[in-house]
Amino acid sequence: MTFEQAGLRVEKEKEFSELKGVIERLFAPDNAEKFLGALHKNGIRVRDFDLLIPSGVLERLDPSLHEFGARKLYEALPLSDRAQVREFYLFKVEEVEPGLRARFHKLYQYY
Repeated sequence: MTFEQAGLRVEKEKEFSELKGVIERLFAPDNAEKFLGALHKNGIRVRDFDLLIPSGVLERLDPSLHEFGARKLYEALPLSDRAQVREFYLFKVEEVEPGLRARFHKLYQYY
């Protein structure tokens, strides 16, 4: 299954693309375990995007963000772009391979 972006036009393409690239890199097979481990260490559930952005986890795991920071990039986006970044992130969350999801099952629990 491939991600199909909503039919909304992205207004701030540079910031949107940068955040989307970070998300893609973090969920790449060779990085996903480290990312999920960092979420676990910081007490952030995998679907809690609103806690992830200000936590600093993204900056610690992706050196390309040190110049701007995920929070500044995200806050620079209009609401429609933010919603599309969040949607893309949640899609990638569900693409994590089943064995890794089972290992980090507490991060995936709802409650």
